[in-house]
Amino acid sequence: MATDAWQQARNSAVTLWRRVHPDRVPAIEAELAEVREELIAAREEGDVQAEGDLAADWQRRLRRLLRDDPSLAHELRRVLDEELTPLLATADQVSPGSVQQTATASGHAHVYQAGGNQTIQGD
Repeated sequence: MATDAWQQARNSAVTLWRRVHPDRVPAIEAELAEVREELIAAREEGDVQAEGDLAADWQRRLRRLLRDDPSLAHELRRVLDEELTPLLATADQVSPGSVQQTATASGHAHVYQAGGNQTIQGD
């Protein structure tokens, strides 16, 4: 998780909490720092279950925040769409053990790609 992207997403989340529950901001800041470390560790270990559990926990928190102040809906959607989703997707794209391939063919060219063994037999 890129430091600048994480910091921006973290700041946006804290801003939302500050609007609804300013007294809880120090606790949210500490929990966000902790969850970032847990998420990094889960990704390094390939622990998909832990990642899912962390995501579910924060989804519940965000739902409760939205329940407490429905006027946050537009801003929360923006933070999710523009900051959190791309941040998490970027980390998912280059997870340990994954294969990412890109190819472009033009004219009469052929592209053959495989994430494992591949056998090509001529006619």
